[in-house]
Amino acid sequence: MATFHFDFVGPERTLYSGEVTAVQLPGTEGEMTVMPGHAPVLTSLRVGVIVITESQGSGKRIYVRGGFADIGPTSVTVLAERAAPIEELTHESLDRDIEAAELQRDATEDLQKREDLNGQIVQLQETKALLKL
Repeated sequence: MATFHFDFVGPERTLYSGEVTAVQLPGTEGEMTVMPGHAPVLTSLRVGVIVITESQGSGKRIYVRGGFADIGPTSVTVLAERAAPIEELTHESLDRDIEAAELQRDATEDLQKREDLNGQIVQLQETKALLKL
């Protein structure tokens, strides 16, 4: 089965680096699955979960809160604003993210930024519900 190289870099550490068969990304324009030979794309990421499928069929899930994905035919690099393996997420950490987004929203006069932050808050709440935290 064909593979490509995937690097996932969070603000504090590299969370994944290796050969994979597919990566599902929460793009701001919608969910997308990247496979070997994908057309080059640079996309922004929203709050969500990145699903990594490794060559042996196993996988990993990593929570992401914003960032960018640089996609090419033989590699994908994700640079995340905030990220953590699903196993490391806690109810409290997601509540802190929600509170931080609410504080940012309440502090800005920019209507577009407020709308964007409202969307992030909803996505964080959905992620929390999805992960049953």
